[in-house]
Amino acid sequence: MTGPAAPSPTTAASPGTDPFPGVRFSVLDRSRVREGRPVGEALRDTVALAREAEALGYHRFWVAEHHGVPGVAGSAPTVLAAAVASATSRIRVGTGGVMLPNHQPLVVAEQFGVLESLFPGRIDMGLGRSVGFTDGVRKALGRGKEEADAFAERLAELLGYFDGPAPSGVRARPADAVRVPAFVLATGAGARTAAAAGLPLVIGGPRREKLSEAAHTYREEFRPGPWAAEPYVVVSGEVALAGNEDAARRLLLPEAWAMSHARTHGTFPPLEAAARIEAMELPERQRGLLEKGLDGGVYGTEEQVVERLGRLIGATGAQEVLVTTSTYDRAGLLDSYRRLARLAGIVPAGGS
Repeated sequence: MTGPAAPSPTTAASPGTDPFPGVRFSVLDRSRVREGRPVGEALRDTVALAREAEALGYHRFWVAEHHGVPGVAGSAPTVLAAAVASATSRIRVGTGGVMLPNHQPLVVAEQFGVLESLFPGRIDMGLGRSVGFTDGVRKALGRGKEEADAFAERLAELLGYFDGPAPSGVRARPADAVRVPAFVLATGAGARTAAAAGLPLVIGGPRREKLSEAAHTYREEFRPGPWAAEPYVVVSGEVALAGNEDAARRLLLPEAWAMSHARTHGTFPPLEAAARIEAMELPERQRGLLEKGLDGGVYGTEEQVVERLGRLIGATGAQEVLVTTSTYDRAGLLDSYRRLARLAGIVPAGGS
């Protein structure tokens, strides 16, 4: 896979111009559970959002992997990706990502081989190096923290199955008859792994300087190969647009609160409504973490997002933006995605 050249920093856009020239826009949905709503509804919301994203012209729609988390329904990404692909017809569908240390590479290759065979030319294989976040989850998965250290070896084994038999002689059918674009979700050592393997890189997090460093390291060390001829950087993060800055900020409040709750209470909860969070008396430490989480997002009016997102794209040289916004307010979320699609100029003729 070869992406467009890295864009220049963007600060503002004139009417009728493209504020993010050459940049693709995609969606990652984590099937967040909302307080007081059925868990299954979160999965159905993901599929509905995928249909909307396709109509709006987004390039990809990815789903995630989380185990034993009360606030996240997406625990089986390849199963959910199949549901999303079945409900859409054009948008690329994939994972952001399958956590490779949790699985045998043979099984992952087989799953993506089946997906690509069912939906040819539409499947992406986003791969991460994280293991389960708790001792109980790791024990249930039969994995330890050290599994992440073998990520490069597992990645090489997985990619090898798409080229033919493994050293053991085993073929991952039908993966050996197809090719699925692979991406590495990582910073730090993982960025170097992506560069060495010649794969596109997906980076995310609140610290822009860390993302910039990871992107620079990746490009400096990238080795062209059969999977990608040139470096390709995708930056992921929360982006929220609304009629005013405060309304956009309130869209990001439920996720920021959930993250602050997890950091201070040890559990990642379902999303609460913004109004309820605003009425809470939060401990000082949690309040500080919440504000820090909000600062890590990109939010505001169209004009403000052009400036703020442009700085992020400029700092990383990203060729693609993977929007990961989660919120309690589904109508507000859809409105935000529609505003972003119009701002980025990706809405096809006849789209929303």
